[in-house]
Amino acid sequence: MNKSFEILCKTLEDTRNFAINFAKLVEDEGCFVCLYGDIGAGKTAFVRYVAQALGVSEKVTSPSFVILNEYYTSKLPIYHFDLYRLENEGVKTILDELSQYSEGKQITFVEWAQFSQNQIPFDYLEIDVTYDDNDFRKYSLKSYGEKSAKIVEGLKK
Repeated sequence: MNKSFEILCKTLEDTRNFAINFAKLVEDEGCFVCLYGDIGAGKTAFVRYVAQALGVSEKVTSPSFVILNEYYTSKLPIYHFDLYRLENEGVKTILDELSQYSEGKQITFVEWAQFSQNQIPFDYLEIDVTYDDNDFRKYSLKSYGEKSAKIVEGLKK
């Protein structure tokens, strides 16, 4: 049950509004999100805006050097991974951990998910962040499973 959706964000305010809508759709059940995109494309900005929409008041930063940042809200925890600095063997050591972060009521974001070697066999949402010719951000979403398909359908409304 794969669903897809694209949105073009011309400003940071557009990205913030998109993230707020996303947060409303996931605040009750959570989700697992694989983020793709070049450095500076807007992956962390999207995570930051989702976290703010869910009530995180602390600074949300890229977990590039620590691999995982954790944030807590009154509704659910947010786990923010970055696989960029892990080598193949390093990624293999955390695949079981990533699976654990896919279960239950939480939001898990994984930046540079392409380094997971396509070893994510559970329900997840893929978000690819790219630039267009005008330097706008395009967020392309694709669901892999029933739970993530509901999120994509909710964003289309």
